[in-house]
Amino acid sequence: MGDYSKALEFYDKALKIEEKTLPPNHPDLAQSYNNIGSAYSSMGDYSKTLEFYDKALKIEEKTLPPNHPSLATSYNNIGSVYDNLGDYSKALEFHDKALKI
Repeated sequence: MGDYSKALEFYDKALKIEEKTLPPNHPDLAQSYNNIGSAYSSMGDYSKTLEFYDKALKIEEKTLPPNHPSLATSYNNIGSVYDNLGDYSKALEFHDKALKI
């Protein structure tokens, strides 16, 4: 358990296939970006975490209704990263967005 480097290796392989076969705003891409972000978060690499969570959020904001639970989850995840980084105003901003859903 906890072999995040191995997880990232397989997530990256899956992502490469999805990027070749799916349209750029496909929800499966958002899920893959979230998975990669989560692995980076578990490794404590919060800048990479934000990079991938942001990619997922951009897709979700374009393709999902504004009150979709997946958006709330993404806002909450991003808020948690900012909390870990000590940026509490940003954390509050994203947690507040999640709560409004």
